[in-house]
Amino acid sequence: MTITLTPADWLALFTHFLSLSLLAVGGAIATAPDMHRYLVGARGWLSDGQFSASIALAQAAPGPNVLFVGLVGWNVGLNAGGGPAGGPRAYALALGGVAVAMLGMLIPSGILTYTATRWLYRHRGLRAVRAFKAGMAPIVVALLIATGWLLTAAHDQPARDAPLWLLTAAATLIVWRTRLHLLWLIGAGAVLGMLGLV
Repeated sequence: MTITLTPADWLALFTHFLSLSLLAVGGAIATAPDMHRYLVGARGWLSDGQFSASIALAQAAPGPNVLFVGLVGWNVGLNAGGGPAGGPRAYALALGGVAVAMLGMLIPSGILTYTATRWLYRHRGLRAVRAFKAGMAPIVVALLIATGWLLTAAHDQPARDAPLWLLTAAATLIVWRTRLHLLWLIGAGAVLGMLGLV
């Protein structure tokens, strides 16, 4: 995929990640639906496959889940350079994409987190602080459900939707109703995927 990005486009990418940074309640992964809307739907800078692969690769790698933001930026920059065939220029733009995306995502949330945690710690006994924390929980859950929905619906294999949705529902119920460790469910999903059942 080859795209053309002007300096204004790079600035738009940076400011979009700046705005998403403040919505990343529960982690950067919670902003994936809006990233997809903007990068794939509105701008056409990434394909569905590139976006999903960025998330899958980052989630499979050890480390924080914000790594997918860097991979998304990498793919945007690589596409701007003409793909891997674009040579050193493409890889330089890919590194620029990583920097733009990661700085945009980390600067506002880092500053907000630092100042808010210091304030919340000093005022942790206030009723308003406890209410704020309780009110944020459903927002985080809703954003994570939206991300799961996006990733499940964008796999481009409609014939396999029913087993995938059934597995998603079963895993949700097991997590909700039992004390079974989540890693067992991830392993079971991997085995089912390896066998071609989902």
